[in-house]
Amino acid sequence: MWHYTEKVQDLYRNPKNVGEVDNPDATGEVGSLACGDSMKLTLKIESGKIIEAKFLTFGCGSAVASASALTEMIIGKTVEEAKKITNKDIVNFLGGLPDEKMHCSVMGQEALEAAFNNYEGTEGQENNLTDPIICKCFGVHESKIREVIRENNLTSIDEVTNYCKAGGGCGLCDKEIVRLISEERELTPIRPRSLANLTKAQQIMLVDELMSKFIAVELRKDGGDIELVDIKDSKIYVKLRGACQGCRSSQVTLKNFVEFTLQEHIQDKIEIVEIID
Repeated sequence: MWHYTEKVQDLYRNPKNVGEVDNPDATGEVGSLACGDSMKLTLKIESGKIIEAKFLTFGCGSAVASASALTEMIIGKTVEEAKKITNKDIVNFLGGLPDEKMHCSVMGQEALEAAFNNYEGTEGQENNLTDPIICKCFGVHESKIREVIRENNLTSIDEVTNYCKAGGGCGLCDKEIVRLISEERELTPIRPRSLANLTKAQQIMLVDELMSKFIAVELRKDGGDIELVDIKDSKIYVKLRGACQGCRSSQVTLKNFVEFTLQEHIQDKIEIVEIID
């Protein structure tokens, strides 16, 4: 059960500055209904100062609270002052958010950035050929992933997913996310993904990909192969094929090899269980 601060609960039940500013000087829209969250921020700006801010959002209580908090934080500030606001500032204003809801604060920051891009006439310039989409499921660009890693000291795929949803779909972008974490965090150890935070379908896709890339390719060199059958809690059920299937004397070594290899990429303590036909 997630814990919400009193501030989050209050702003969810009694949000401030809901709606749209009449004849806004700046409009920022982020997210989409397809991704489950969307936010629209409108601003009235006079002499470089934000005098009015309102929001509309389709999302959970954390999204409503984050957007409401953001409007309170920026009203009365100059554009340059408001540009310095990060998702961490929003979280601090709220007294904290559950890890799984951090993306709501990031969405607020993105809406503010989009509004300023609209105000300054620089919309669309940030997403070009030099800023590829890494997570196609949620349309998350490389620059956004790098930004949340740097600003929030993230060191695992699960944390990146919590902050910007990247990696929360099919899991095929995991390798790229790990690369970005490595580049941004340099020598900081990267914590691998936890199966407990994935759906059953995501678990199967991830383990199957890891087995294909790092295990099956080695077994095939000696005429063997391996097939993923099922995943239940921390147990991964597999079938051995070819030469591996008949070589009973080396099963302990092979089991250890599979477990050790997967352990490099999966946070949980896993156990390999062989299914024999």
